[in-house]
Amino acid sequence: MTTLLGFMNILLQAASFGSLAGPIGAGLAVIGAGLGIGKIGASAMEAIGRQPEASGDIRTSMIIAAALVEGVALFAVVVSFMALGR
Repeated sequence: MTTLLGFMNILLQAASFGSLAGPIGAGLAVIGAGLGIGKIGASAMEAIGRQPEASGDIRTSMIIAAALVEGVALFAVVVSFMALGR
């Protein structure tokens, strides 16, 4: 009987940790997006420093890449919060 109660206790603890999956997933998505946009910005500033005459094209490419990273991060946050509803 005690092994059954111990097993039930383990299952209840695992279920309580399942509710952390959404916030942890959202946090990881935001951290990844921040690192990605930081890398994009750093590379763009380095490229503008090397070729100042191409700053308009570099800035446009940087904004497009940052928007794509933000879109993926937003999608990941929405999916991780939808997992909380289950």
